[in-house]
Amino acid sequence: MGRKSLILTDAQVRQKIKRIAYEIYENNSQEKEIILAGIYEQGYELANLLLKELEVIAPIKITLIGVKLDKFAPTQSEIALTCNVSQLKNKCIVLIDDVMNTGRTMAYSLKPFLNVKIKKIETAVLVNRSHTEFPILTQYAGYQLSTTINEHVEVQLERDKKEVYLQ
Repeated sequence: MGRKSLILTDAQVRQKIKRIAYEIYENNSQEKEIILAGIYEQGYELANLLLKELEVIAPIKITLIGVKLDKFAPTQSEIALTCNVSQLKNKCIVLIDDVMNTGRTMAYSLKPFLNVKIKKIETAVLVNRSHTEFPILTQYAGYQLSTTINEHVEVQLERDKKEVYLQ
């Protein structure tokens, strides 16, 4: 890959996460519980950061679960949740990933949620590249970024350093 360009600094990433948390709460303030479903690895880390922000601002129960799948071969792999699907009945789910590119990962990640009657599913990403090939809409996006399909967005969500690069 070529040279990396910093597109979001640590402070900007933290601000975007805080804004997304406020939007999630504003749109779901009447709920008794919100389930944050983070797609492993980076989406789960982003969901965990959103959980921490929501716990500060929202007086409702926030539950974090993980979605495990092989992003490169989703049709050949099992798509699993880190909870029992019965716990999701009549709940509001926010499916979370770090970057939305074609919508493929999000589309396949929906599969386990189709086995239970849920109230609604929303989606959240830190960076939306808008190269959609699947009918997936992001309700919450921290940053809209116009890129070519050949460019790569790298999200770093380490403990002391949260940054986004374009390569």
